[in-house]
Amino acid sequence: MSLSERRSRSSESDLFLKTLYESAGKPDGVALVAVGGFGRGELSPGSDLDLLILHDGSLANLADFVNSLLYPIWDRQGPASLPKSVDHSVRTIKDTKEALVDIRVILGLLDARLVCGNTELFKNLVSEVQSAWKRDRLEDLRLSMNSRHERFGDLAYLLEPDIKEARGGLRDINALRAIGKSEVISIAADNLDELEARLLDVRDSLHKVSGRDKDLLLFQEQDKVATDLGLEDADVLMGHVATIARTIDYQLNVAWHKYDNRRRKFSFRREKPTNVGKNIGVDNHEIVIEALDPTVGMRAAAKASQLGLPISIDSCELIKNQELPNPWPREVREDLVAFIGGGSAMERVWEALDQAGVIEKWLPEWSSVRSLPQRNALHRHTVDRHMVETAICAANLTRTVHRPDLLLVGSLFHDIGKGTQEDHSERGSKLITPIAKRIGFSDSDIATLQFLIKHHLLLSSTATRRDLDDPATIQSILDVVPDMQHLELLHALSIADGEATGKAAWSDWKARLVKDLVNRVKSAMKGTLVAPEMELSENQIVQARSNQIQVSLSESSGSYSLELVAPDSTGLFSIVAGTLNLLKFDIRAAKTRTHEKSAVMTWIVNLDPFAQLPSETEIQKAISNGLEDTDQLKQRIEAKIKSYAPLPGVPVPPPEVEIIEDLASSATIIEIRSHDRPALLFRIGSAVKELNIDIRSVIASTLGAEAIDTLYVTEVSGEKLSPEKATQVVASIRAAID
Repeated sequence: MSLSERRSRSSESDLFLKTLYESAGKPDGVALVAVGGFGRGELSPGSDLDLLILHDGSLANLADFVNSLLYPIWDRQGPASLPKSVDHSVRTIKDTKEALVDIRVILGLLDARLVCGNTELFKNLVSEVQSAWKRDRLEDLRLSMNSRHERFGDLAYLLEPDIKEARGGLRDINALRAIGKSEVISIAADNLDELEARLLDVRDSLHKVSGRDKDLLLFQEQDKVATDLGLEDADVLMGHVATIARTIDYQLNVAWHKYDNRRRKFSFRREKPTNVGKNIGVDNHEIVIEALDPTVGMRAAAKASQLGLPISIDSCELIKNQELPNPWPREVREDLVAFIGGGSAMERVWEALDQAGVIEKWLPEWSSVRSLPQRNALHRHTVDRHMVETAICAANLTRTVHRPDLLLVGSLFHDIGKGTQEDHSERGSKLITPIAKRIGFSDSDIATLQFLIKHHLLLSSTATRRDLDDPATIQSILDVVPDMQHLELLHALSIADGEATGKAAWSDWKARLVKDLVNRVKSAMKGTLVAPEMELSENQIVQARSNQIQVSLSESSGSYSLELVAPDSTGLFSIVAGTLNLLKFDIRAAKTRTHEKSAVMTWIVNLDPFAQLPSETEIQKAISNGLEDTDQLKQRIEAKIKSYAPLPGVPVPPPEVEIIEDLASSATIIEIRSHDRPALLFRIGSAVKELNIDIRSVIASTLGAEAIDTLYVTEVSGEKLSPEKATQVVASIRAAID
């Protein structure tokens, strides 16, 4: 049904009501007022006739009058186009004023239109409604909308959405008009009219082909609606709906952004912006870009996601035309991992960037799956939304793997191959290659991502279709999965994919089957995930024999590599880590190894953007000072941590600290997997030092916002720790970082 047909239907209803009004004697103290969709002059085949019978209280036979209007409608005495049902209310002006506290009532009355009757009575109504609405009911509206969105989900992403109630649907168009009528901010109404007309066309067609006045666009109706609208198929229809919904949702976000900015402008309690990184800050509870640089966009996205804050729309507009270097520098790759790793907080940041066109600028391949529906009853969301949801679920599993960066990126792209007749796993494993190269992953990491995407369904399908007691089943996995690292990544991806798909695809029973399969494969698999100790070069061995502090600093791929040799002593590792923190270095990776009486260390660090790079001599002196007065060093670090501005954060999985059994090692191996935080390695090293334990080697790495640190520790005498002492060390570390 076209716009003209909807208006014609409304006009015919007007004429019928006028006829009934005249037949009832045209009582003077009454006005028939169209509200809601009828008030806007647009009636769809399944619409209700929304009618307010407004009266001044003077009509003696009011009930008879109301019945004379409603019975002919109920008895279908009017034109064929007349709505099947009428949603009516009978009120005085006073009654209406009292009802305006209900946000639904006032929204319907904002579209009030006089059909016939007392003009002055109608004018009084309009005056009361406008007066009540302009007293700033927008916060009530926002709360109501948030509740509805929570209940009905996103029109752009659901596979069977409610066209009227879902986020980005018809009710949100009405909400945008209501925001404009508040005169607090301006809204572009012309664009809304077009969007509404296109969405109403879909709704009208749905009512027509289904024979029902329901607004839920079910699978079985989608092809019929597509045909009725002259579209190629259901996929084209749902892509069309998603595009409209995303545009509406983006306009809503812009509207609320303008509203919030206006309120802040007139606030006497405006907070001072807080800097949280190079060229980015927090201003009024959102991330803002303060100045442009080539990599600021991803940095801002990572901060927004990790702090659980929205990124400002103005900032999205600033970076939407920026090109990232190719390949991405390490810092951008790590910022992407931190961005994805924000869990549920990542979603709104991703959507804001996506609406602004930033995501497709960074990742052009995303356009092929954007708003792509899935003709699969097990799935709840479009392909792009499902992949984002999978990454959100994967963020809760980062403690279960040794390469959280590969898990998060693999989760985000695991279905990138969908959209053609080709097997999506095979196609996706090919598509990830140029993406991963551009992001800056090594060849071995790219191979792992290819493996994850190609085989992301392997564990689930095997666990549910094969006999786990059959040795051939276990061997079939061993033939495909090369080692423990690939197995743990594949297991975590299977869980994240299943949880994001929904309970129909991932039950407790299925999760147990997959876990059982993985445990059986682990038992049959050889190898270990323990990070090996640092191998020393001949030159490092020579330097170690000098038994003096030696420092060498060089730039490496946008970071700095710090080579350090120092006489070994209990607590040396924590002292160096703490000193680097005070020198405003952010430690991204570290490898240390004790040789004879010296410790050989390699640190990969980033310098605080507002700090001056210290010289090798200054670094050496700072470490010497720390060794001479460890108490003062600790006090300075604790003071620095306390000085950080209090910022929000997102929920993260708790740290994992475990003893790794390795009979081949003469040291006790302790592995820590945790969220990165200021002075993390200093805290870990200090916890070990307090127990008078010697750290023989450390392999530390930070991947995005996740840290994985492996310690090889011994008694000061060089012996392996007893089980009791090892347990004590684990408890001490956990207490220091939890």
